[in-house]
Amino acid sequence: MKILTTLKKNKEYRTVYSRGKSVADRHLVIYFLANNLEFCRFGFTVSKKVGNAVTRNRIKRLLKEACRLNSTSFTGSFDLVLVARRSIAGLEYKQVEESLLKLLRKIF
Repeated sequence: MKILTTLKKNKEYRTVYSRGKSVADRHLVIYFLANNLEFCRFGFTVSKKVGNAVTRNRIKRLLKEACRLNSTSFTGSFDLVLVARRSIAGLEYKQVEESLLKLLRKIF
């Protein structure tokens, strides 16, 4: 089982937001910034506007699982922050994965 490396500190998130670039679709926004490591690090953000705690945590779990299962798609070394939009709330895993992979093709 592959474990994802995640961004932990607020400063790391702010750096990606301010210096990085972004790609988006109707369900997700991905901010990305090259890092000097040999692997990708991930951050997941789901606003309270998306839903209650149960909904937000489910969305984060779906995003983490999609990233874990498609870890071979993440070539290079980037810090990636995935921001969920409101429309993601009712989606199934497969739809979330499709949205993520579509955006990743724009980055990598």
